[in-house]
Amino acid sequence: MGADTAPDQGGSGFDAVLRRERLRAKLTQDELAVRAGIGVRTVRDLERGRSSRPQRTTVGLLADALGLDDGERESFLAAARGQVAAEEPLPPTGFQRVPPPGDLIGRDDEMTEIITQLAGPDGPRGITLVGLAGVGKTSLAFAAAHRVAAAYPGGVAGIVVTDGCTAGEMLGSVAAEFGVGRPDDLPARFGGRAALVFVDAVERSPDATAEMLAHLLERLPTLRFLAAGRHPVGLSAERVWPLAPLTAPPPEADSNMDDLVAYPAVALFLERLAQVRRADPEPDEIVAVAALVRRLGGLPLAIELAAARGRVLTVPEILDRYGDRVLDLDRPGSVSLREAVATSYRLLNPQEQRALRRLAMFRYRWSIGLAEQLVDEPRTDVVHLLDRLLELGLLSVRGSRTFRFRLLDVVRDYAAERAAAEGELAEGRRRHARVLADLAEQIWPDLTGTRLSEAAARLDDVAGDFGTALSHAAGDDPHTALRLAAALPRWWRFRGRDVTGRQWLRRLIDDPRTADADPALRAWARIGLAQLAREHGAGAEEIESASEALAEFERLEAVPGQLTAHAQLAALWMSTGAYDEARGHAEAALELAQLGGSDRDRAVAENNLVWHEIRRGDLAAARARLAAVDRLAGRSGERRLRVLAQANLAEVARLDGQLEEADRLGRSAMKGLADLGDPGHRRRLLVTIGLALADAGRVGEATSVLEQLGPAGDEDAQDGPVAMVEAAIALRRGEPKRAAENFARAAEAYDGTHDPRDVVEALVGLIVSTPDPDQRAAAVSRLGKMCRSGGITLLARERERLGPPTVSLLLKA
Repeated sequence: MGADTAPDQGGSGFDAVLRRERLRAKLTQDELAVRAGIGVRTVRDLERGRSSRPQRTTVGLLADALGLDDGERESFLAAARGQVAAEEPLPPTGFQRVPPPGDLIGRDDEMTEIITQLAGPDGPRGITLVGLAGVGKTSLAFAAAHRVAAAYPGGVAGIVVTDGCTAGEMLGSVAAEFGVGRPDDLPARFGGRAALVFVDAVERSPDATAEMLAHLLERLPTLRFLAAGRHPVGLSAERVWPLAPLTAPPPEADSNMDDLVAYPAVALFLERLAQVRRADPEPDEIVAVAALVRRLGGLPLAIELAAARGRVLTVPEILDRYGDRVLDLDRPGSVSLREAVATSYRLLNPQEQRALRRLAMFRYRWSIGLAEQLVDEPRTDVVHLLDRLLELGLLSVRGSRTFRFRLLDVVRDYAAERAAAEGELAEGRRRHARVLADLAEQIWPDLTGTRLSEAAARLDDVAGDFGTALSHAAGDDPHTALRLAAALPRWWRFRGRDVTGRQWLRRLIDDPRTADADPALRAWARIGLAQLAREHGAGAEEIESASEALAEFERLEAVPGQLTAHAQLAALWMSTGAYDEARGHAEAALELAQLGGSDRDRAVAENNLVWHEIRRGDLAAARARLAAVDRLAGRSGERRLRVLAQANLAEVARLDGQLEEADRLGRSAMKGLADLGDPGHRRRLLVTIGLALADAGRVGEATSVLEQLGPAGDEDAQDGPVAMVEAAIALRRGEPKRAAENFARAAEAYDGTHDPRDVVEALVGLIVSTPDPDQRAAAVSRLGKMCRSGGITLLARERERLGPPTVSLLLKA
């Protein structure tokens, strides 16, 4: 509706009705005149309001020419007479005669709530759906207006705002849509009945739209409105409803199509894809479908534009071509994604645009606190900014007690483009890395205390941004990159990302540009490097790094650093077979902890000495140290340490032949580890439980544990723990050959990468199970060498299993 469509408010009102019906019939004034058999000047005068009372014959001819049905004809004639009989049933408006769109995918919840709000007596006077172009505002609002029509006996009508139209022009259109000539006739038209007006594209003439709706709400107490646009109308009676994109599957979602289609973004893509090609997606396209709709941010317009490419491209090809440049998706005759975002971007003032460009550095979700640090503009109220971005549908928010925000992917991409064009991209990335480094350093101390799980979860919230920050900072700001990487090793280890973390730390420590970084920072980075290397069996390669860190901490007289370095070196030397050296560092750590450390430090040091007692065959000493760990950890509130002590105590009980006790302690500790989210220790404990169950003859339960460790019988998938448990089960079932095969495989898998006690136990199992005398002799020889080189004393239970002859042979060897 533009300025040239405005009715003359001085006419009878039939002018607007006639013009509306002619345009709906898609006729020019000349064509209508020819069809009706009247002069074109008559049609023009009637539409201009120059005839106060058109002749009945002329009106009848016009109705015939327009092809109006009975209800439409009655309304048309009533408008010509300048009246509507209020006591008669109201004819349906033109809006209600237009069919609603088909089923809307993924909008059931929104539809239900909108209908509840609009149909209920206590609902708001108006609702405005806001959001980015292409998010589906108009379709949802249009369908909702149809669905609530029964609740509005006064009628439902709709208009589309065009650029530059005035409030008077819109009021005339609303009146015409309700079948009356003038806005002043609407009260009589409604007769106290509830009515609803739908207004689309409010952003095209915002001030006039607000004026028009305020006028109607003031004079028509039974009228409500439902609007759609890129920003709210701005009335106090309005409820603003930001419409989010469709839900897309998360990265960790299953790649099964039946599961993926439950996500509305996938369902819409497949429905649109089916319109351009007959065949269903191939199996190798399934993962690409999930990745594509996720990259498109669930935005319906983007999904439809991408699906249209399915006529000539496979889904992986669409993802490959447009995954990194979704803003380039467009369609002739349709708005492009770039223009859709640009239009909303232009609604922001320059200060808001600058803040949005900075927020575009975040790739995933972030808190309001991080937003304030990244924006860092004294004149910018970030709370107001985020509210404004939500109001425009550029931002999504999740959470209840703590809100997490995320820019829509296409918005972030566009804002990053603008940052590059403004010469702000490099500085924005540096600022982003500094903010994350500050956060990681703030959280780092809690990753060893009672708040470990909570601290890890806080880092999980921004985990997706670490890689981006490190990648950019490593090239542009290596000192900040080192700060960030040095604060993450405990989290990397806790989340099983030790290889990635080690690669980053090694790269940054070796970078000559970080040689002048804070010595303590470099020392902690070296400690983290050693810790992560140990997680994947490469600890021996980083002994030098840990030793350099210890020397630096001693020079700085930093006791916490020395304690950590000694603990790491104890574990690293143990992995090389230098057990006396390892015990020396463990005892040094305990001495430091006893002199000036905390209860927690003493508990950690005691725990690190437990395996040295087991290596020497002194299970009583191991139990005593674990009791000390439990006492000290309990006193300091260290739940994780207590759980680990319980897990270690389960292993000591198993080694001592107390199988039922081992199972009980292990299952109790397993519940604690599940809460703590520690996959490495959980796997070790599963082996303890599985071996205890197998040795106790509870083969069925042991088999269930084996299934949790990995696929039984699959040699490619078997590692030491899987082979060890399967061997124990086979031995109990009376299958010595199969048991021997798995004990041998476990011994090879453990060799050089695990606690040598694991190798010793595997060799003992091989010796007692193998029917091959040559294999048995070789295992006895190897076991003797292991015990001598490692200073390992066989346990009483192991000597009993081997028998006196074999033990004597070992002693002689």
